[in-house]
Amino acid sequence: MITLGIDIGGSATKGALVDTETGKMVSERVRFETEVPVKPKEVAALAEKIRKKLGYHGIIGAGYPGVVKKGVALTAANLHKNWIGTDIAALLFNQTGQITTVLNDADAAGLAEMRFGVEEARQYRTVLFLTIGTGIGSALFVDGHLIPNTELGHLKIRGKDAETRASDAARQRDDMSWKEWGKAFTEVLRTYEFLFNPDLFILGGGISSKYESYAEYLKVKTKILPAKLENMAGIIGAGMAAKEASVQKT
Repeated sequence: MITLGIDIGGSATKGALVDTETGKMVSERVRFETEVPVKPKEVAALAEKIRKKLGYHGIIGAGYPGVVKKGVALTAANLHKNWIGTDIAALLFNQTGQITTVLNDADAAGLAEMRFGVEEARQYRTVLFLTIGTGIGSALFVDGHLIPNTELGHLKIRGKDAETRASDAARQRDDMSWKEWGKAFTEVLRTYEFLFNPDLFILGGGISSKYESYAEYLKVKTKILPAKLENMAGIIGAGMAAKEASVQKT
């Protein structure tokens, strides 16, 4: 089945057509830069531009960087405050005319990695998938089932959010070497390790392609693997979520 997956971000909104049977993108990836902080109506208009550019009619899945329940945004850490309380699913339906499923963006990426990315992940009972970019997103899986909306990037570590200490944006902001960043990120991983005792960490986001640059500096007991789908995971997972939601309704 071909669906449209959309990845809503703080600085850009991206989308592509996804083959939900293979986990492959079957169109170009369309990307529109946005001003920070972006507002809901602006993103809805961009979603429609993406749909039209790809000539698509059908169900849509969208990943949102915050807590989402029944299509409604409950948080907006890196976006405009107007997102809080917005029914994103209804907003996108009204703009595009297509039925839309909305979920947390890291949850979307995690779903894609668990099914189509890191094959070894399915061998482990508890897997914590992390996206490392502007912030730190998280998706927790137990026996292959997603525990939604964990948002562990906002967990306080010595008085600061984990993502403030050790996101890729923090690395660039503070001009940290890979060794320095690895030390900071190790503190984050050890906190997650203490709280959840995962069997496996999967590190995603754009930084996953640079895994060899920092792997030796991550000092934890839990096994760590880099994600395979990198920045495409969010779009692929959103497309998957749209299909699964449509199946549940039939």
